[in-house]
Amino acid sequence: MTALTEARKTRLTTALGDAPFDAFLAASPANVDQATGYRSVSGQLFRQHQMAALVTDSGTTLVCPVADSGPAIDAGLHGDDLVCFGRFYFESVDPAAAPTKLVDQHDDVVQAIRTAVQRRLRPGQRIGVDVDGLHGLWPAVQAALPDGIETVDASSWATTVRAVKTSGEIELLAKAAALAEDGIERALAQAKPGVTEQELATEVSHAMVAGGGSPRFVVVTSGERSALADAAPSARQLRHGDLLRFDVGCVVDGYWSDVGRTAVIGEPSAEQTRRYDAILAGEQAQLDWVRPGVSAREMFDVAVRTVEVAGLAPYRRQHCGHGIGSDVYEPPIISPSFDTPLESGMTFCFETPYYQLGWGGMMVEDTVVITDSGYELLTHSDRSLRVVPA
Repeated sequence: MTALTEARKTRLTTALGDAPFDAFLAASPANVDQATGYRSVSGQLFRQHQMAALVTDSGTTLVCPVADSGPAIDAGLHGDDLVCFGRFYFESVDPAAAPTKLVDQHDDVVQAIRTAVQRRLRPGQRIGVDVDGLHGLWPAVQAALPDGIETVDASSWATTVRAVKTSGEIELLAKAAALAEDGIERALAQAKPGVTEQELATEVSHAMVAGGGSPRFVVVTSGERSALADAAPSARQLRHGDLLRFDVGCVVDGYWSDVGRTAVIGEPSAEQTRRYDAILAGEQAQLDWVRPGVSAREMFDVAVRTVEVAGLAPYRRQHCGHGIGSDVYEPPIISPSFDTPLESGMTFCFETPYYQLGWGGMMVEDTVVITDSGYELLTHSDRSLRVVPA
């Protein structure tokens, strides 16, 4: 078990000791990882993949497909702490090895969850359930639970527990951010008229992989296409005067990056400069304002107000940032909907994008960790409107 896995389990079980329930049923991939230290490759590939983890003060049980049992044991879990479902065959030189015996024990995840609960809880106890992670399975799971087991929705509780990061988590977030920035810098070094968005996206991806990251989204758009937010890179060739927008992220050991930068092919026009200066001022205002106790809604208001005062009005946004960690978007979101006060140790992406169809788009997005005195940037590359010689 790694130090990071141990620290996250300790954080979760400590929070469980103060919670109004006796056990926590994790279901989303991020929450299962937090509870067990196991990340399923299949879970990243197949939408229908299902897992869960039941956490109690006496231990944790992983509920998973039989195909995950071998990798889960390799990751440090004990065979006795697995409840498996489905059919998959591991052969073994040791006939008593756990994975060879777990096939066909349960038809589906609902039955397996029931067994895990029966093993660890008794009537009268209460489970906090990751209802959001179960998606449409929650009614079936609730109906299958043993008699006398109470339940409460603990989805928000789980995200709150994860919100304040450990030092190990912050190190991984910083590494993921550095790989995203390195990819952007390598792409900028290759950018010139005639080069395509796809070619630049390849440079970004190569840098991420070479550094040990797994690319998750590589948005490289140019010219009028730069206004298309999350569009895939195309075969469009760069031209003199184009805006070139990057919004890229990768995963390192389960932790995400999300970094945005903007460049111009050749010297920027006065309008490009004016608009970018306004959105950069909005992001900088967030950095200047942030400290523990400030609400996410206040951070949103500061960003929008500053962009408009700086000369880009109206500036309409649904959010100006989001938490980031083992999910790319974690609460609280920097939006009018979240009055959540920020805490030291929380990690965020602050961003102030602008998209105008028919003209172009631009953005600046950085990763920060909230500290007792304000913030620390986990991104370090040039945040200005970059000029690519043409």
